[in-house]
Amino acid sequence: MKVISVYGYSGTGKTTTIENIIKELKRRRYKVASVKEIHFEGFTIDQEGTNTYRHKEAGSELVTARGYTETDILYQEKLSIQEILNLYKLYDYVIMEGVTDCNCPKILTAKTEADITTRIDGHVFIISGRIANEKSTYKELPVMNSLDNIEELVDRIEDYAIEPLPDFSETCCGLCGTNCKEHLKRVLQGKALLSQCKIKDDNTIRLTVGNKELDLVPFVQNILRNAVMGIVSELDGFCEGSDIHIELKGKSI
Repeated sequence: MKVISVYGYSGTGKTTTIENIIKELKRRRYKVASVKEIHFEGFTIDQEGTNTYRHKEAGSELVTARGYTETDILYQEKLSIQEILNLYKLYDYVIMEGVTDCNCPKILTAKTEADITTRIDGHVFIISGRIANEKSTYKELPVMNSLDNIEELVDRIEDYAIEPLPDFSETCCGLCGTNCKEHLKRVLQGKALLSQCKIKDDNTIRLTVGNKELDLVPFVQNILRNAVMGIVSELDGFCEGSDIHIELKGKSI
């Protein structure tokens, strides 16, 4: 699953850019999903008085509305972006609109150069939106119009989109020489390799809780590895070099 986020001020062309990206990725036979961030405090799909609203009010924590043409699953909380992306594992690309709290490559849409200077960060690899009618580059970044240059824009997405990196501080991990956000910035600038993220490249310990895979810093991986190996290596049937799978079930351990 590769992920990018398209963000920018309202009216700069975010949704149009995303529409064209999705259409082109689908033309290339990819499985595509999307996430839309709603920047409105009072937003809710589940309106008061509906049957699903009554389910929620009665105390249901997860409500599903199954219709003839769609299925809507309603969580009664705001999920983190990683919790949301855990539901998208079967898709080739996830295109997010307005999401800025994910450690992934981004496309910034803008109308003016001032829009760029006030919103740009080191994770932007393309600038698009209405400003593409006036400029073709901004400093070292390409400015690309999704209306008449969508094939080249998606070519670049294929080159740069990745599975989101974790978001640990340098003091928590730092094996790549910096923190997670700075490492992604260096990768996009061609100054570092994605494989230098030891959490993603050398993660021989996988921890899943409630079907959610958790990123583990090397220190925690080593604790789990040493604890498990210290016990399992003493058991009859242990074979050096074999994969080990442990499943713990129940509400408390």
